[in-house]
Amino acid sequence: MTESHIGFLFALTFLVIVTGLPVAFCLAGASYVFVTATGSAPDIVIAHRIINGMDSFPLLAIPFFILAGSLMNSAGITNRLFDFAKALVGWLPGGLGHVNVGASIIFAGMSGAAVADAGGLGTIEIKAMRDAGYDPDFSVGITAASSTIGPIIPPSLPMVAFGVMASCSVGQLFAAGFIPGLLMGASLMVIVAYMAHKRNYPREERFSLSHVGRSFKSSFLSLVTPAIIVGGILTGVFTPTESAIAAVAYAIALGCYYRSLSFKRLISVSMETLDTMSTILMIIGAAAVFAWILTSNQVADNFSSFVMENFESRWMILLTINIILLVVGCFLEPIAAITIMVPVLMPLAKMVGIDIIHLGVLMVLNLMIGLLTPPVGTVLYVLSRVSNLKFERCLSGTAPFFIPLVTVLLLVTYCEQISLFLPSLIYR
Repeated sequence: MTESHIGFLFALTFLVIVTGLPVAFCLAGASYVFVTATGSAPDIVIAHRIINGMDSFPLLAIPFFILAGSLMNSAGITNRLFDFAKALVGWLPGGLGHVNVGASIIFAGMSGAAVADAGGLGTIEIKAMRDAGYDPDFSVGITAASSTIGPIIPPSLPMVAFGVMASCSVGQLFAAGFIPGLLMGASLMVIVAYMAHKRNYPREERFSLSHVGRSFKSSFLSLVTPAIIVGGILTGVFTPTESAIAAVAYAIALGCYYRSLSFKRLISVSMETLDTMSTILMIIGAAAVFAWILTSNQVADNFSSFVMENFESRWMILLTINIILLVVGCFLEPIAAITIMVPVLMPLAKMVGIDIIHLGVLMVLNLMIGLLTPPVGTVLYVLSRVSNLKFERCLSGTAPFFIPLVTVLLLVTYCEQISLFLPSLIYR
């Protein structure tokens, strides 16, 4: 197949994505037109590849993690987490900004999805910050930026997808996300402190051990959730899929214990999860077709050869990978981008000697930043609805927080032990 054919495929895909069609239809439609126009394979291959792309047992973890996060939002668990974070760090300058980040770090150990964080915790956080006198732009910006921590600290839906595509350990990927996720939180808290000092944002009540103790006691059962999910995976008690199921069961049990989850709401949340998962599976299936076309036409090999010929240093190659992923993240949902880009970047990573687990963390980090950028910008669209602010104001409010996120990205890129330390320690 000639380079012009592949160029046509990319141009067509980009064109239909820009028109606003759903990503799954863009990828599958462009692939179908390509296969039909070139006669490279029978039409039925498209259907086979879509089905094969969705036929993976580890992918079952995704709907259960989504359901667990939705149940926690519905059962009022996120309110308890927010109150605990408020007692813990609310006394710092710009207190609710720090609470925003702290709550996202805690919630990251439960849902594994940035959109769940933004849509669930975000509603609580933005209202509390507005009531306390914070600028709406700042409130939305820090909420958007902190929500990207969710898929870095385990569990993580994008890392499950990467583990499936790259045939590597999801448990190791989860362990690799801990330190980068905490660094993201710490860097965001630094810029919150700076902006709070500059804009004279208020503190919450003074730090009190007794208040922290009462809040911890109230939220203790909720805080056990990350220990069940992450601890179960890292100790080998659960597979990622089994831990997701355990998280759902525990969330239902908490909802019943707190008497905050009705049967009607359980059915409603389950139906919402099915709707969300059907969309994700269609994206995965369509992206699998697109990735198959790229692989069968040796795009990955040609790309690897081009990069190796034009960039001699490993430093420049890593920077090139980051730039490509940041651009891709602007146009594609993370799971679709992972399904397409893993077969393209894997050969290059092997040639340069980049550890597959490290590549997974880099890919997810880049794509999470992509959730904050147009034209896709899923998190910003969610928060735009939650806050009743225009998309442009949400984007401008988020802009200052790109600095700490990109700084952490570069730090993790060139200091690979940040991501590989825990996997090597736990899985040696």
